[in-house]
Formats: sequence, C-alpha cells, structure tokens
Amino acid sequence: MITVEKALETILAQIRVLGSERIDILGSRGRVLAEDIVSGLDVPPHDNSSMDGYAVRHTDIADAVADKPVQLKITGDLPAGYISREILQPGQALRIMTGAPVPQGADTVIMQENTTAQGSTVAILQGEKAGANIRRAGEDIKKGALLFPAGTVVRPAHIGIMASIKRAMVSVYQRPRVAILSTGDELVDIDGKLGPGKIVSSNSYSLMSLVAEAGGTPIMLGIARDTKDALRARLLEGLHADIIISSGGVSVGDYDYVKDVLQELGADMKFWKVLMRPGQPLAFGVIGDKPAFGLPGNPVSAMVSFEQFVRPAMRKMSGHTKLFRRPIEAVAQQDVPGRPGRKFFVRCRLTQKDGQWFASTTGEQGSGILMSMAEASGLMAIPADVSGVSAGDRVSVQVLDPELGYSETVNY
Repeated sequence: MITVEKALETILAQIRVLGSERIDILGSRGRVLAEDIVSGLDVPPHDNSSMDGYAVRHTDIADAVADKPVQLKITGDLPAGYISREILQPGQALRIMTGAPVPQGADTVIMQENTTAQGSTVAILQGEKAGANIRRAGEDIKKGALLFPAGTVVRPAHIGIMASIKRAMVSVYQRPRVAILSTGDELVDIDGKLGPGKIVSSNSYSLMSLVAEAGGTPIMLGIARDTKDALRARLLEGLHADIIISSGGVSVGDYDYVKDVLQELGADMKFWKVLMRPGQPLAFGVIGDKPAFGLPGNPVSAMVSFEQFVRPAMRKMSGHTKLFRRPIEAVAQQDVPGRPGRKFFVRCRLTQKDGQWFASTTGEQGSGILMSMAEASGLMAIPADVSGVSAGDRVSVQVLDPELGYSETVNY
C-alpha cells in the first residue's frame, strides 16, 4: 500500500494534457484557453462620448460658470451608432449621445446636467477640463495587445471581451471523456427491479455527476456482472474514452476481478490499495496512454476517492493548473478519532463565524452511508500519523460545497 500523497503523485505523473478544439465563445465558459488571445483592433475603435451632453471646443467653454454661462449654437444631434460629417467650428456645440463618436473639431463633452438648451442655442453653465467625458480610442484594449494568455480559465468577462474584438471562435483544451462502469451481481439500474439481495447502482449516477461537475463528458458503460468476461467486454467499450473509471471489484473477494482484467487488457498497474479511509481498495493503471481507476464499490469510498485522485487528473487533462479543491483551516467542534496508519477523510459540515471556519462531523462515518456525504460541505483530513483530533483543534478541510463561495450577507 502507498500513501495518499504518493498515489496522487504517481497518478498525475501519468496524466497528459489533452489536445485542443475550436469552439464558439459562448461554449467556452469554464474552459481553459489553448491559445493566446491577441486583439486585432482598438476598443473602443474611436473617441466617443461617455455620457449624454454636448460636444464642444474646450477653448470656448473653459471659463463658463453658472452666473456667466457661455452661449453656443447647436449644430445638430448625434446618436450612438452614427458619425458626424461636420467639423465643429468655434462657437458651436453638437448634441451627442453616450457612445457616439466625438466629431472632428471637438475635444470635450459637457454633461447635459451642466447645460440649458433653448431653441438652437445651449448655455454651458460649468466649464470642464480639456478631454472631459471622452473615452479615447483603444482606452480599453489596444490593437496588438495580448489580452489572455493560453492557460486562462474563461469567465463571462473574457467572453465579452472576445466578442468586443470580434473573436467568435476560440481554441480551448478538450474536455476529458470519462467512461464509467459499475460492477457487481447485486446491482440493478435505477429503473430495474429490486429483488432480494439487489441494490440500485447509485455509484453510476454519483460518478456521472462528479465527472460532469469536474468539466468532463461522462459516458455510461452500465453494469458489469461479476465475471471476467463481462468485465472485459464492458472495459473494452471504455477504451475509446480518455479515462476509465470502474467502481467495485477491487478488493480481495473471490469475485473482485477488476485489477486482473485491467492487466489482461494491457494495463500497466501502478498501485493497488492506498493508506486512506474511506477508499483503501483503489487500483490505478494505464492502458496505452489512458488512465484507468478501479474505485471502491462502497458509495462514500467511491466519491472520496474520486475527489482525491480522479478530479485532479481530469483538471490536469483539461489544461488547468489549479487541480485541487479549496483547502481551508477550521476548528474541530468535537473529538474525532483518527485511523493511525491511514489518512482519514471525515465528512463534515462547515460553518463560519467572525471570519473563522468551524467543522463538525455529519455523524456516522461508515463508507456505505451516502447521506453523510450528501450532508457534507467538506472533508476533514486527519493525518495518518495522529490518533485523532480533539474539540478545539485546528484541522485542514477540503471544501466540497460550491455554495460556500457565496454569502447570505453583504460585507463590502
């Protein structure tokens, strides 16, 4: 058996970043750029007004004050989306809307609130410094500028900027396709009949959801019965994917064939069994260049093992450099016995008060109690070399709940 840390190091050493694909920018949110994004134009493309008001010559209005306004002749209206063909002359003003290009001859915009218009003239009630209320061409983005280097994770603002520079398509790293297989004669699918001794294959659904959440494309291989032939047939179907995951069949029972069948299919098995709880019976190998994970069959063990090993591997494949769930330090709310010799991942609820995180267990920590995982917002990691933690101890917690990125109150 090997440590969690050594297992993770071994796995990530085998993971290659996938190739790229060109997609519509609207589909790129959350994906990793596989190319540098360089602007082919200035944004904005021309000097334009930042508000509704009047385009003027600064020399005409520099000394304007409320009790001695400057009277200018209005030469017309310029809405956004149109260009004035006229050159503004001394003593003139052009009514201009937000976003409209500043006409030739004008160098300042006076906001409408500081003017009074009557007929064909406008009184400027307050002067401005030269260039006021004008957004300059290239003020946001300059032509030729490197905007986002390859490796950037795309967010909505990135998509907006790519649209503004007329980039409709973008190269991103591919999503890993993950084939998921559940094993066991006791399993039936969600719409199958629950006869004596049968249970629903919940792992298929939790793992499919985890893969999708991690940014992959899940491929359901179904359920394989506890025979080598059945396992071989199903696993062969998964070889077209980028990653293969099976759950169950990796322990030491008479019908635990996953490791043997993977080897028969040519897998270079890197390890079997990890010093952790839950999730000790875990096999990892490589078939060609495809990583294959044999996860435990117990529902919690499968999910915890996925979090420690499969998610980081998927994220590396997708081009990410931040591979792991957010770690935080919390204060334990009760005594929690450890598992000396094995790293213990304890399902816990996280709360926060006055900037401090607190962790309390979700109750019974049996590896078959899936409700304890559903109620968990984190995994408290108790090292293998300690006998446990006491109430009040500071502990490291792996955050699972994305809702912990939100707040019920505004603190800014």
